[in-house]
Amino acid sequence: MLLKLTILPGDGIGPEVTEQAVLVLQAIANGFGHQLQLQHKLIGGAALTAVNDPLPADTIQACLGSSAVLLGAVGSPAFDHNPGHLRPEAGLLRIRRELGAYANLRPAVLFPALEDTSPLRAEIVRGTDIMIVRELLGGTYFGQPRSIEGNPGSRVAVNTMRYSESEIERIARVAFELAMKRRRKVLSVDKANVLECSRLWREVVTRVGKDYPEVKLGHQYVDSAAMLLVQRPTDFDVLLTENMFGDILSDQAGGVVGSLGLLASASIGGPVGLYEPVHGSAPDIAGKGIANPLGAILSVAMMLRHSFQLEREAACIENAVSAVLSQGARTPDLAGKSHAAISTAEMGRRVVEATRASTVSSSAQA
Repeated sequence: MLLKLTILPGDGIGPEVTEQAVLVLQAIANGFGHQLQLQHKLIGGAALTAVNDPLPADTIQACLGSSAVLLGAVGSPAFDHNPGHLRPEAGLLRIRRELGAYANLRPAVLFPALEDTSPLRAEIVRGTDIMIVRELLGGTYFGQPRSIEGNPGSRVAVNTMRYSESEIERIARVAFELAMKRRRKVLSVDKANVLECSRLWREVVTRVGKDYPEVKLGHQYVDSAAMLLVQRPTDFDVLLTENMFGDILSDQAGGVVGSLGLLASASIGGPVGLYEPVHGSAPDIAGKGIANPLGAILSVAMMLRHSFQLEREAACIENAVSAVLSQGARTPDLAGKSHAAISTAEMGRRVVEATRASTVSSSAQA
């Protein structure tokens, strides 16, 4: 198969982790006989530095002409004082909108080798396997009007949370369809006791749920869900959220399973899927060679699964990551006191080797 991809390394640690993810992807392509066609483009702070635009037109065109997009990270403190449209994050929001990627899938899975890395007791976190389904193109991040107005000392800021029934229904169906392939449980998160948006959200999700009688649907206020996520993480299967709640809860889930650096994501729903690690650009450790590349590598696995329907290839990467962790490989965010930390490149190298071994095994079984 031809895998035609646009690579957006982005800012901070983005280029470092993306480099390792591409090396793993090349190992998969070689092992299974796929052809890679890659082009690298600018986004975020890197694009602002080059052309004063966080999402240049040629980046948009390249992404729309690809089969999938792999993104590193976006964000740089160098642009903190820029107006909103000239901040790196504006490029991220725009590329999601340009690609029509309304469904953000964020799995939080505890690898057995990392039980001691979670801040929770092993008996609480063991077996955690959560799929967070986050609506990505609505809510407070995109709602209008939005502004800061007035004179210094008396300014007023406004953001608008907005959702239509159709937006809620389409993300709810994504969650229910995924639940049908998993443990058939959906927990919908809202704040229906105080927010009109959440009341509509709950009503529409309940209505959609009637089309999936095999799936057990529950509702939870977001504050209560945050508490339950650390008390009983293994109770969760598919967690359905609006945009901002999903942003927050998925980071919390990263802490539950050991590190935000482990979390991958897929932004789908439009003609081209966007895949990126959940972590940000982490400018404080950029260039030090200590970032965890596993979130980016596992994002490649999600890309193979969701954009190309290459399940065997995706599983090979996931098995390789699990094997490397079982052998004791740890970047600094995972090392703790019991393991020696290895570099970003060394972690990538080990996953590449394990991926090659996994492809040989998979091909032999086929």
